[in-house]
Amino acid sequence: MAKGCGDVGGESGDGGAASASPRVEEPPPVPPAAGSPASASPASGTPASGTPADGTPAVGTPDAPAPSATAGVIPVPTDVSPTADSWEAEADDALLTPEENNEPEDEEIEQQEDGEATKKIPKKKPPRVEDTCSKKEHVNVVFIGHVDAGKSTIGGQIMSLTGMVDKRTLEKYEREAREKSRESWYLSWALDTNQEERDKGKTVEVGRAYFETDKKHFTILDAPGHKSFVPNMIGGAAQADLAVLVISARKGEFETGFDRGGQTREHAMLAKTAGVKHLVALVNKMDDPTVNWDEKRYNECRDKIMPYLKKLGFNPAKDLSFLPVSGQTGQGLLQKVTEEICPWYRGPSFIQLIDELPSLNRKMDGPFIMPVVDKYKDMGTVLMGKVEAGVTRKGAALFLMPNRVQVTVDQLWSDDIEVTSIGPGENVKVKLKGIEEEDVSPGFVLCDTAEPITTGRVFDAQVVILEHKSIICAGYSAVMHIHCAAEEITVKALICLVDKKTGEKSKTRPRFVKQDQVAIMRIECAGIICLEPFKKFAQMGRFTLRDENKTIAIGKVLKVIE
Repeated sequence: MAKGCGDVGGESGDGGAASASPRVEEPPPVPPAAGSPASASPASGTPASGTPADGTPAVGTPDAPAPSATAGVIPVPTDVSPTADSWEAEADDALLTPEENNEPEDEEIEQQEDGEATKKIPKKKPPRVEDTCSKKEHVNVVFIGHVDAGKSTIGGQIMSLTGMVDKRTLEKYEREAREKSRESWYLSWALDTNQEERDKGKTVEVGRAYFETDKKHFTILDAPGHKSFVPNMIGGAAQADLAVLVISARKGEFETGFDRGGQTREHAMLAKTAGVKHLVALVNKMDDPTVNWDEKRYNECRDKIMPYLKKLGFNPAKDLSFLPVSGQTGQGLLQKVTEEICPWYRGPSFIQLIDELPSLNRKMDGPFIMPVVDKYKDMGTVLMGKVEAGVTRKGAALFLMPNRVQVTVDQLWSDDIEVTSIGPGENVKVKLKGIEEEDVSPGFVLCDTAEPITTGRVFDAQVVILEHKSIICAGYSAVMHIHCAAEEITVKALICLVDKKTGEKSKTRPRFVKQDQVAIMRIECAGIICLEPFKKFAQMGRFTLRDENKTIAIGKVLKVIE
């Protein structure tokens, strides 16, 4: 079946139903966070499991008593030097490809168009919100990597070590896992909360949990590792500040995950594309009998993956950290690995390392922006998402874009604790007045009424073709993932090719583009979406294109046309 001018079929929906049209991939729904109340019945308004009827979300695990705001705060040794100078140094302008660090200017494109360039959002002072300023810094950590690398187990172990899951609950999980002959999986059940995930031992949705240190508040996003659930993983990476790439050191497992067909490469690439500034690679299962904390095996895993991570644009001196750990025993996570077990590694533990990373540069003074990850009904309409910029508080009037519906903030929760204000980096639930739950979709954006986010259907973008067997030309269709939205798109026109090394643009319009080429193209969405030019707000202007269960391209928005 011809698709555009390349012989490409429609993506099957990544674990969902196949598209009705063979030409276009059905955009997968953005997954609800595991354990979230997103599965509530819209008709009845009944809260999902884990959310009490009074609307106050549950904290921690189903049977655990709710911890207080200070529960799980752990002391971190202060003798650990940070391994990164800055998360922001080469952040947003550095990557579309490793070679291409010079973004071509778009004057030529503007001369070809009648439409005006989007106006810059003027800066404004944030509202005076004392409790926002006094909060610990929020850092969203996404665990990525190939299926069965141990992501959920490490997440569960961290929850246990930091006191966010009590001993009684862990014993319950261990007993239930033993009954299902899944003894070694019990730690992962702290994050894999639904029955399908527990039965199969695979994360499907993006699990969510949190813990605190003396300095920071961390939210764990446990992304699925199976290739069928990559769109779900993209949703997790879009919310992340820090990526933790979990690699299995067990003989054969590292090779399976890293070689062609494994998800280690694609997950690392998608994390970088999503704007993650720092990557921590945990070489897991070091306690396995085939490894037994062997330094040679650790170095082998590190040396094989390092060139690929450098190619993606991660700087080994500032953006990358490698640590040997055991998710099953917890060694190397909270405390340093003991010298008796691992005499050759004397670096910090995982939590020591991430606690000492430099602070993020948040957009506190910009207009409020929160892409919607999920929604549910609970005595009103509740939206879930991560605040990308600005602050807001209870009682504020906001716009829900792209429909430009004015709503009022009724209640706010930050990581399941009710608050009066929210700010950048926080994972929040916002209860609204003025809109019904069925009128909201993932990918909508809550924003300031004075300075609403840009919306449109047609835009010019710079796109890097990563992996595609055939050529791409005008008429080609795929699914675009941009912030929390997934939308069918069509290439309307190819404007020019861009030299990867020099940034120089071709004088003539190309008839097609192929793998490893960079092009500026005009893209049309099936519906109106929220987006911004990459230069104005990178997080709302970077995207990936997927087709046939593969990520085929990454790109950034240059100009919104209409």
